[in-house]
Amino acid sequence: MTITAGIDVGTGAVKAVIFDVADGGAGETRWLGRHTAKVRQRDPLKLAREAFEAAAEIAGVDQDDIAYIATTGDAESLTFATGHFYSMTTHARGGIFLEPSARAILDIGALHGRAIIIDERGKVLGYRMTSQCASGSGQFLENIARYLGITQEEIGELSKQADNPEKVSSICAVLAETDVINMVSRQISASNILKGIHQSMAMRLVKLLRAIKVREGTVLMTGGLALDIGLLAALNEAMAEQKIAVKGLNHPDSIYAGAIGAAIWGGFRHEKLARLGQLAKAS
Repeated sequence: MTITAGIDVGTGAVKAVIFDVADGGAGETRWLGRHTAKVRQRDPLKLAREAFEAAAEIAGVDQDDIAYIATTGDAESLTFATGHFYSMTTHARGGIFLEPSARAILDIGALHGRAIIIDERGKVLGYRMTSQCASGSGQFLENIARYLGITQEEIGELSKQADNPEKVSSICAVLAETDVINMVSRQISASNILKGIHQSMAMRLVKLLRAIKVREGTVLMTGGLALDIGLLAALNEAMAEQKIAVKGLNHPDSIYAGAIGAAIWGGFRHEKLARLGQLAKAS
């Protein structure tokens, strides 16, 4: 039994998981505990420590018994961590854990969207990203929800109720927000505004998938917007329109994909160092 922790520090939230990673990930790998916390202008590194401690308590694990604490995202400077992994590789590995049939990952975070093509082991074969100023991001959608006076949890369901979506064409988030303000002044419903935003975001995500030559199979959504059912619906509609034989999915634990991947890679690295007799170097 090798207990590992994965901590993913994102722009909008911190996710921490505790895993039992058998045989460096080759054997049975199972959850022990998890915890997530919104950043909300708090110190993300301090929040990472709190999330880690909360996940360990939920798992019923003594922190001294955790063999490897792996980080990803903006957590490279965490002083109590054992090692750090690039977020693209952790989302790929975490995505395969959650959905073994996935051959692509759409990591949609607060500041950007990223399409990653992977093999059956979760190895990254290629990727494309949106720019940070793009309107296809979690932060943009959160700002729009605030302006419309709705919660983020309401976005997906409202979007699915749209009957005449209003197109949002601007790539720039600032200009797109101006478009939305104009829509509200024209009394366009929140549902039609949100559906239009989702359609615009979905088309950009499909372009990313096409750029990395994802033509068939399953793509798993991860990141902060992974559970937005309106965005998922718009993504599948866009792929059908483009005649791309790809099925978009999410998973109840999609937001933890990066932390999961970090924990699993941490188990692999711990075992490798153990074989080489170099565990002291990983401490």
